[in-house]
Amino acid sequence: MKSVTILGATGSVGTSTLDLVEREPEAFAVEALTAHRDVEGLAAAARRTGAKLAVIGEESLYQPLREALAGTDTECAAGADAVVAAAARDADWTMAAIVGCAGLPSVMAAVRRGGAVALANKEALVSAGPVLTVAMRTHGATLLPVDSEHNAIFQCFAHDAPRSVRRIILTASGGPFRAWTREAMAAVTPEQAVKHPNWSMGAKISVDSATMMNKGLELIEADHLFPVGHERIEILVHAQSVIHSMVEYIDGSILAQLGTPDMRTPIAHALAWPRRMAAPCARLDFAKVGRLDFEAPDLVRFPALALARDAVAAGGARPAVLNAANEEAVAAFLARRIGFLDIAAVVADVLDRYDPPAPASLDDVFAIDREARHRAAGAMEAIAA
Repeated sequence: MKSVTILGATGSVGTSTLDLVEREPEAFAVEALTAHRDVEGLAAAARRTGAKLAVIGEESLYQPLREALAGTDTECAAGADAVVAAAARDADWTMAAIVGCAGLPSVMAAVRRGGAVALANKEALVSAGPVLTVAMRTHGATLLPVDSEHNAIFQCFAHDAPRSVRRIILTASGGPFRAWTREAMAAVTPEQAVKHPNWSMGAKISVDSATMMNKGLELIEADHLFPVGHERIEILVHAQSVIHSMVEYIDGSILAQLGTPDMRTPIAHALAWPRRMAAPCARLDFAKVGRLDFEAPDLVRFPALALARDAVAAGGARPAVLNAANEEAVAAFLARRIGFLDIAAVVADVLDRYDPPAPASLDDVFAIDREARHRAAGAMEAIAA
């Protein structure tokens, strides 16, 4: 039996992971589950799986969680420190699915414990890539990418011979506004931005997909995961989301991972790694697909990609600044305080005005994150004025 902890168990990735775990109860034992505020969802999942520990991130919700799990053997806890403690518990495999930089402390705790860490929180590597990778080597942790694109590359990549790789091709759906003009995008609403044409995702990542910042963050993440150099990581728009990414080798061969757009496929790969397990995903019908289309990304209509490319090239603290400013701008857009096109403009403004030294520790990362958010708030005040 593989012991499993799921950080962010009630989000889209967490519930997909639970679906797979619950289909094979003889193969997995749930050590801990965490959620931010969803007491009902967390308690129901803990009851179904017999989790040893359930942690609610919002400390004031401890009593409702305890009442919801009365009569079970599940231990209850609450608060940010309790989430980190859950990540540090002895588990063979941990799903890190807490969205944003808020998930970084728990990711680091899981890495320091060793074992396998399935990473769905791309912001951890974007903001603290060098710090996190040093901790991985020090503590012998294995990082398994769960993003569909990075998982596809992981499956195709020659990990024992990286020099045989000529380039990585990171595919992008292009989001819901792939064919829209800049003028049309100026009037985009939050409701439109969260309706992804292919994937079912949370609001923040859906907006990132719509601006294509998501692909920029994935570029930075891929640079940490696969040792080929950011110059050899290309982005290609593939609206059907059938090919999830590709790896080209020096002999001209290109390996691609294909499948229907269902997050349970990459999660199942990471959950069973180094083996395979069944996943209840729709089978890919090539005759029905008929054709596969590709196009280069438009950096004029989607400037977030250029911002991310510049950030990974500059290195240091630039990716952390980019991520923090973007998180603040997306939150403001979802709250209708700024427009859709203002998101990238806010990020660009912060990057222009704030260039701190590279972080050497998590404390440095958090300090950079706080200051970048403060500056993003100032940029948004200027826009509102």
